[in-house]
Amino acid sequence: MSNTAQNNLSLLRLMQLSSPTLPVGAFAYSQGLESAIEAGVITNKESLATWLKDSLTFSLKNVDLPLFSRLYKSWESTDAQNVLAWNQNLFAQRETKELRDEDHQLGLALARLLDDLGIERAKVLRKEKQLCFLTLFTLAAVEWKIDVEQAANGFIWSWLDNQIAAAIKLVPLGQTDGQRVLLELLPIIPEIVEQGLAVKDDEIGASLPMMAILSSQHETQYSRLFRS
Repeated sequence: MSNTAQNNLSLLRLMQLSSPTLPVGAFAYSQGLESAIEAGVITNKESLATWLKDSLTFSLKNVDLPLFSRLYKSWESTDAQNVLAWNQNLFAQRETKELRDEDHQLGLALARLLDDLGIERAKVLRKEKQLCFLTLFTLAAVEWKIDVEQAANGFIWSWLDNQIAAAIKLVPLGQTDGQRVLLELLPIIPEIVEQGLAVKDDEIGASLPMMAILSSQHETQYSRLFRS
């Protein structure tokens, strides 16, 4: 296979991994978004864009992306001990039971899927009691020869697309307004990915207190469309 063909295949596999049709159940979670809408924090496309930009700039850039890089490198060097250590670091940074349960369920679902697709290293992780989605996402990226920066861009796009899809149902927003928010935020993703992958070990970590409080409230919210 030529280099061009291999690069194109890696891109197609990234599309598969980032697709909303990936059968892991990500569509069932809102990550505090439902409570933010219930509380009146998000009421239109402008407030949605602000909420998502804050999550990208503070949380994903300083937690998910630095650990994405470390998990990817650990898989690449077949360092199972480091994989588990960074997985535990990421799991510990989830600020509510709802967010921890979500991460574990998505991670477990992706572990099952990758095992079924023939990625042997996913099998052992199916027994982990505290599993993160990114741990399996980075495993798939390494196995499918997807460049770390491209894979990270794909992960962030997938997260953003899922959040906007949830907001379209909940605010509610029109489909076109959803695309306007996506169009507005897409240009900042490459820079956030570049910065996030460069974060040093002692700089990893961030907290979004409002999202954590709203996520906690969502666990007992009277009427919900999304899982808690």
